[in-house]
Amino acid sequence: MKGLVARLRSALGFTSASVLFLMMLITAVDVIGRYVFNKPLPGGFELTEILLAALIYCGLPLVSGRREHIVIDTFDPYFSPRFKRALDMIAEVICALTLAGVGFLIFRRAVRVAGYGDTTNVLKLPLAPIVYLMGTMIVIAAVIHLTLIFVPHGEDDGKTIV
Repeated sequence: MKGLVARLRSALGFTSASVLFLMMLITAVDVIGRYVFNKPLPGGFELTEILLAALIYCGLPLVSGRREHIVIDTFDPYFSPRFKRALDMIAEVICALTLAGVGFLIFRRAVRVAGYGDTTNVLKLPLAPIVYLMGTMIVIAAVIHLTLIFVPHGEDDGKTIV
């Protein structure tokens, strides 16, 4: 299981870094083309939109597995460790259910997008693969939150699920 988690973490990290690098290249080429040659990169905006969606959704499981979401812990010093653990478990369940529901809706949308054959306006790239990617990453994040129910915050000692 740990090997699978390590491979998933590596794959998502590499994918996210590659997407970010590609976005940087597209932006640089577009800006240089626009201001130096008066000819912007055709479809540069579309590519950036697609890559931004991929970056956000590929990063979500990484953020979830490392418990790096924004947390407000103003009242934590006033609660017992047992009560904080119960709140953490409730939060993980709510996150898992919410993400699973959103994932279901995104997959429904992906089926419609694929059925209609939706594409981008300029480059005519199919949109279905990116919507399926979004749904898959949301479901992976939901599964991660389900596993985090069984990992108390203080006991992970810096180890991450993904």
